[in-house]
Amino acid sequence: MRILNFMGNSFGCSASGERLVSAAREGDLQEAKALLECNPRLAKYSTFGVRNSPLHYSAAQGHNEIVSLLLESGVEVNIRNYCGQTALMQACRYGHWEVVQTLVLYKANVNRADYLNGRTALHFAAVNGHSRCVRLLFADVVPSLPSFWHNIRTAASQEGSLVDFDPSPCSRIVNRPADGGITALHMAALNGHAECVQLLLDLGANESFLTVQDGSTIDLIGANSTPLHYAACGGNVQCCQMLIARGASCSAQNANGWTPLQVARLWRRQWLEGLLAHGSQAVLPCLPPSRYLALPLMSIVQIARECGWRNLEPVPVGVEPCAVCLERRCTVAAEGGYL
Repeated sequence: MRILNFMGNSFGCSASGERLVSAAREGDLQEAKALLECNPRLAKYSTFGVRNSPLHYSAAQGHNEIVSLLLESGVEVNIRNYCGQTALMQACRYGHWEVVQTLVLYKANVNRADYLNGRTALHFAAVNGHSRCVRLLFADVVPSLPSFWHNIRTAASQEGSLVDFDPSPCSRIVNRPADGGITALHMAALNGHAECVQLLLDLGANESFLTVQDGSTIDLIGANSTPLHYAACGGNVQCCQMLIARGASCSAQNANGWTPLQVARLWRRQWLEGLLAHGSQAVLPCLPPSRYLALPLMSIVQIARECGWRNLEPVPVGVEPCAVCLERRCTVAAEGGYL
């Protein structure tokens, strides 16, 4: 007779399940393989209480080989823990882009939101400035073309542009608000992640999106705040410049009646005064499209799903992967602009 405990894990497999959790957390691939060979159902094990699965632990720690092993063993890619968080959210939180790539290949749902604050994987990636993770989340909705948003904006006047491309799925992802109406752009701007702010804007993030009053998150700025209010609070000059260049208003007042300049003064970001002042003549930089838009991810993902994708080369410490093929080292040389 088999006796079941709470949460659906049997007492008989509990010890083995905890061993698999430890292997997933510590990156012990051989131990994980041995346990799953003995009992493939262990892949679906979850810990008592917080309900984290081995997939959650391996994703959070960046153990991509174990993530792949668990997915190949049949674990549900969108499995949630007690807080409603998925492995994709965990990988995005800690910037493990290789894990994000694997989960995307297995069609992880990028629209899932957690139960606590309504945050999606994009919010988790943006708050910590993990731009590569942000770009991977749009692999299925952004064409493999570097200047596609420019083409979309000029589609009406340029025949042959991306006239048939529907930007609404991309917009729904990038502008989805979490608790309090906070978008990924608010989060990246507040924390001064300029590269991430640029990418989000290039992906269609709304620079005028307002927060709301009824959120449960502690709000030190006030409702009806734009990403520029948040950038002013964070104090990053480049983030403010990017937002203003894209049309963010320096005169917008939030529910407290504060403009971005007043927010900057409140948080003693005096170096922003000349930039945020009404009628400022500050020179704004002309920025090229985010370098991450050159990644041909839609094509790569489609090929990988059809033909398989496995990269067994170990990750060299401190080596930036190729921006085109996502391999460890770039083996091609290019001149001129973006690919």
